[in-house]
Amino acid sequence: MERVKHVIDAKGKTLGRIATEIAVLLRGKNKVGFQFHQDMGDFVTVLNADKVVLTGKKETQKMYYRHSTYPGSLREITYLEMKKTHPERIIELAVKNMLPDNRLRNNWMKRLIVKKSEENND
Repeated sequence: MERVKHVIDAKGKTLGRIATEIAVLLRGKNKVGFQFHQDMGDFVTVLNADKVVLTGKKETQKMYYRHSTYPGSLREITYLEMKKTHPERIIELAVKNMLPDNRLRNNWMKRLIVKKSEENND
């Protein structure tokens, strides 16, 4: 099986639309011999993560949550704060939540590379 390298430019694209496209490529659902129990996906590199777009009022209303399982440790951050500090995580979290929660998900996520801008694209 050959893994192909895909480069996707996220500039001006909607977050959900690009995340579904990436999830399909990571799983290998676009290939002819796709099987659910095998890892047949490709490598995906996403450029311009800081230029991804949301529709509607999501830019001001969308929240990201994380919890360390200790009482009172729920942390929340808005989309705009996340875009300033870690724009790569926005795409990574969207793609991760679109993949099935099974043993293969970590392998799929290792093949995803998200870059903040077009500079130093290897």
